[in-house]
Amino acid sequence: MSDEGYCTITETVKPAKADGPPYAECVLCREPTEYPESYKGITLCPVCEWQEAQRTACSG
Repeated sequence: MSDEGYCTITETVKPAKADGPPYAECVLCREPTEYPESYKGITLCPVCEWQEAQRTACSG
């Protein structure tokens, strides 16, 4: 058996933060995010990003 823990989540690549408006909308709550509107992909606001991290964290 391997010495690796149960958690196999790897870090994800985040888009670069925007210098200013317009900001992309959060895909969950539609609030502004910290990411540029031109970013293509899933963007989350800081609150939803934190909640998603809590939801997917390893419970050990």
